[in-house]
Amino acid sequence: MSTVLAGITKMEPMSEGITTPRKKKPKILAQINESCTGCAGSPVCTGYCPVAECMYWVPDEEHPPFGRIEVDPQLCIGCKLCTSKGPDGTLLDGCPWNAIDMVPIEEVENKYGVVFPY
Repeated sequence: MSTVLAGITKMEPMSEGITTPRKKKPKILAQINESCTGCAGSPVCTGYCPVAECMYWVPDEEHPPFGRIEVDPQLCIGCKLCTSKGPDGTLLDGCPWNAIDMVPIEEVENKYGVVFPY
């Protein structure tokens, strides 16, 4: 479990794929915005993410059984496969709700008060 997200339990459904550490620090990271619906428990984005346990389900404690997807910033490689935006705003596979923003890594580091080593 990452140190930034200590105490968070990652629940299924979650992304599957590589388990090796990042080789370099990405310039951008995926961040889930308020548009995430969790796709009624069958999120599309987790199937596109190539990194194990990077995207995972978080239940909505106030509105069970609903929930949303979150992204582990220490695992995200910034590949954009989870998003629905391609070149020039064209829609591709990925999130059907535009609920994933790609933000500069410095923004995420400031949010959590850490500097990721890579």
